[in-house]
Amino acid sequence: MKAACSPEAAAAISRALISASARFAPSRSWNSSLDQTLHRLGCRGSLTPSLVARVIDPFLIHHHWLALGFFNWAVQQPNFTPTSEAYQSLLKSLSVSRQFGAVSSLLKQVKARKVDLEPSVYRSVIASQIIGRQVRSAFGIFVELCGLNLVEKLGDRTCNSLMAALASDGQVDCALKVFDEMCVRSVRFRTLGFGVLIWRYSAKAEMHHILDLLDRVRSSGKSDINGSIIASLIVQGLCRASKLPDAFSILEELRARDCKPDFMAYREVVEAFRAVNDVVEVMKVNKMKRKLGVAPRSSDYNEFIFELISERKLLEAKDLGEMIVKGNFPISNEALNALIGSVAAIDPASAILFFNFLIANKTLPTLLTVTNLSNNLCKHGKTDELLEVFEVLKTHHFFESTESYNVMVLYMCKAGKVREAYGVLQEMKREGLGPELETYNIIMDACCREDMIRPAKKLWDEMFASGFCGDLKTYNILINKFSEIGEIEEAQQLFNHMSLRNVAPDITTYSALLTGLCQLKNIDMAIDIFRKSVEQDMLIAETILRTFIQGLCKEGFLLAASKFLLSLKDSLNNWDSHVTLLRYLADAGEVPLAIKHIKGIREFSPAMLKPISSELSGSLSSAPNPNPIIHLVQVIQEACPASAGRNMVFL
Repeated sequence: MKAACSPEAAAAISRALISASARFAPSRSWNSSLDQTLHRLGCRGSLTPSLVARVIDPFLIHHHWLALGFFNWAVQQPNFTPTSEAYQSLLKSLSVSRQFGAVSSLLKQVKARKVDLEPSVYRSVIASQIIGRQVRSAFGIFVELCGLNLVEKLGDRTCNSLMAALASDGQVDCALKVFDEMCVRSVRFRTLGFGVLIWRYSAKAEMHHILDLLDRVRSSGKSDINGSIIASLIVQGLCRASKLPDAFSILEELRARDCKPDFMAYREVVEAFRAVNDVVEVMKVNKMKRKLGVAPRSSDYNEFIFELISERKLLEAKDLGEMIVKGNFPISNEALNALIGSVAAIDPASAILFFNFLIANKTLPTLLTVTNLSNNLCKHGKTDELLEVFEVLKTHHFFESTESYNVMVLYMCKAGKVREAYGVLQEMKREGLGPELETYNIIMDACCREDMIRPAKKLWDEMFASGFCGDLKTYNILINKFSEIGEIEEAQQLFNHMSLRNVAPDITTYSALLTGLCQLKNIDMAIDIFRKSVEQDMLIAETILRTFIQGLCKEGFLLAASKFLLSLKDSLNNWDSHVTLLRYLADAGEVPLAIKHIKGIREFSPAMLKPISSELSGSLSSAPNPNPIIHLVQVIQEACPASAGRNMVFL
């Protein structure tokens, strides 16, 4: 290999692991084939913590199972001791992928080995846990950092984000502990962190405690909070908890503390008193509002809404958005679009409220907003609401491009309204917005999912009549469906049609067709199709071989699978397909045939026996009857003792 810590060496290792994983570890787990890959590279002698760190970051950042497996493999090598650099790269990968259990275990290991990590690593881990709603774990890390006097190095953004997350999650007591530490250590307060805390705290605390919290922030000298927003949040918290006398009394207290209530705060109190028919108090508050209130600064609230959404505080964003919209206060179109698209994930009714408010202001949502809203309405099963949204948008001439029509088609199909989507296709033609191939694919896929085979075939004919020849996605949709329902002749015709149209099949095409042929017990044709994959691309053939062998074995063609695999010899170095077959043979009690197969492997590729033996041994714990597998591994040991049976342990 090249120099130990060179970028070239790190890139070479990562490429080899990713490639091997694609072939042998589709379940995203580490196995012996990946160990063998590293041994073949010969990188053990040049292994250093810096090299491990460089392989993981950046190359394996988004392949957490490879990052963790490679790190663990490195730790097991002689004379290798992980350093903070190696731990930090792995923690980054695990945090990005939100592997919270693995992160927790690794942090315990870091603590046990007394390894010092950079504050940026803790910031990354805490941010990941907050996004993944693991706020209690994030708080646990915060508490440990308090003991190490590292809270200041976390930074005010992380501390405020954690405080807001805890309060939003109902863990107000923990949020208050973060607040206390921030006060002691002079960490700056921001509107987001303190705002969400005081908002949720107001619903359960006495008024003097609320004001005490506010006074401590003001006296800390380290605050960057918007007083009017804080006032509105406190008042809403009190009103939601039906603490109306406190909500009225606190208005003046807030003014005295430079948190001047604006019209939004006054309106919350007015509406709360109006809800209980207290006309006298309504008049008092309105009088105060005319005398002392100020108009809310829309730019401040817009900015706060965006911050709440970026921090995934969607409930708080929804509540604040409703305060603004129901009071008919100014709000930007950008903020409304953000609210519609994001809040739909937790409250479709509220999202539609924002949608209607935007439309009422004679403004159309963006295409991204409509996409997000439609997607979330489908997820919540709000089909009627989705169709109503599309009708409103039609009335306001939103659908004037192929892209916008495609969004309507896509989500009508997702909502099960396939016939209506087909009607939109015809409408596009009438409007002179010739549908794209993607439009046909969307509807065809929906037809197949809904078992509407005849409409799917009709759509295929119509597509060609309109001048579209179909792409790989089109063929895969139909071949997969025809193979699934046993119309294998139709699937084969489409497969042949692809060749005439110069559309190359891919892994999906071959896998669907081979599975269908196996189910119909058409083994000769299946083998012929597989050999075409070999002619087309050896990598595709290697990838689908295991699927093909599984298909044969599931249908009971164990002898045919054995003969076929042995006929390939070492032209396809895919030992895991042999493992698949041997497992099926063991489960079926066909041990003699399995032994004969092992002897056949020894004749053309004895080196393949070692990884096969290792993988079979690794499957003992999950085998319904481990005895046949133990017997097969012993046969391999006897057949190839020098290479395959060394250091094998049976439990």
